[in-house]
Amino acid sequence: MSVEPLALDLDPKAYIELNDMLDEPTADAALTRREREVRALTREVVAREVAPGAAALDRTHAFAHEGVQALARAGLMGLVFPRHLGGTADTNVAYAVAMEEVAAGCAATSLVFMTQMHAAYPILIAGTDDLARRYVPGLLDGSVYGALGITEPNAGSDVSGLQTTARPVAGGYDLNGSKTFITTGDRAGVIICFATVDRSLGRRGITAFVVDGGWEGVGRGRPFDKMGMHGSSTAELFFDGVRIPEDHVLGRPGEGWAVVMSSVVKSRISAAAQGVGLARAAYGRTLAALRRLHGTRLSDEQTFALADLRGRILQGRLLLHAVARQVDADDTVTSGQIGIMKQVCTDLGFTASVEAARILGPYGDLAVLGVERCLRDAKVTQIYDGTNEIQRLLIGRESARALEGLA
Repeated sequence: MSVEPLALDLDPKAYIELNDMLDEPTADAALTRREREVRALTREVVAREVAPGAAALDRTHAFAHEGVQALARAGLMGLVFPRHLGGTADTNVAYAVAMEEVAAGCAATSLVFMTQMHAAYPILIAGTDDLARRYVPGLLDGSVYGALGITEPNAGSDVSGLQTTARPVAGGYDLNGSKTFITTGDRAGVIICFATVDRSLGRRGITAFVVDGGWEGVGRGRPFDKMGMHGSSTAELFFDGVRIPEDHVLGRPGEGWAVVMSSVVKSRISAAAQGVGLARAAYGRTLAALRRLHGTRLSDEQTFALADLRGRILQGRLLLHAVARQVDADDTVTSGQIGIMKQVCTDLGFTASVEAARILGPYGDLAVLGVERCLRDAKVTQIYDGTNEIQRLLIGRESARALEGLA
């Protein structure tokens, strides 16, 4: 058979029809009218502006600028931000369904898309009104790219081990150190940098700063070559005597750990939504390919495998929506609950992609179908925003503490 017609990304109408078919009434029943409107708008933009270029981004490693700009023009970059900063004041559930749509169309674009929110959110929750008005609107309208500077060569999931230092000086701080594996780090104009003002204090010394990417002393490495997410750049950042004004501290000195912990709630919703979106993309591409190969006459083994995938994706979607709704309700969401969502949904993205490739046999390896791209893109979601091993540790510790209350 000719596999070229299976590249449904190039036909916006066919793309929307397939994804409309994959919507599950069981999950949709809990969405508000506005949340369904956000999903429909995002799906339309993705079908026209994002999905058609996904394969080319993966092949050429070009940056996903055009797709991100299209999402920004549609007003989708500021879903959880107030209107006075250029946002739309929507729910975390609306953001989650939008993230799922973007990830299903192009995971690399979704990584840039979510990083804009991740850079803006700490300024919103811990910055002054002046800082927020100065930096957040540009991140939401896509006129400037942002980055979150946490990970270091010797401090990844253990944020308390940061070696980047911010030494108090007259009028501000002198920043020195380096960061690695920083999404959009090579082109970020706004960097949320976490550094320690006193290494002996451990977590209590961590402080968050807004760093302008154009300041003297800010350096960048070349983007890394990666397994997947080729349309999103990942690079090192270097800080050599960067002078940070005192009013660019987020919160107060030593409150950086609290900023990190507040921010990871949003970032882990992002990663979980990516996992669900990638699982759905792999499943949808597999359905389309099997229809082209066999019509509606599938083997029992294929039918059973597809049924299992559909059920697992629905479970992941329900979990994602439920935790995001809990965050919207301002209920106390524990690190274990956030961890379950992140771990389960990102594991789903990877394992569903592996299973989809298996169902397709030799066709699963063809780049034109995009299933192998889902597999490569999904792997890193299990690693960033707190590795899934760390999530299991948090979940397990929370469960162990619950046991202490039993007789």
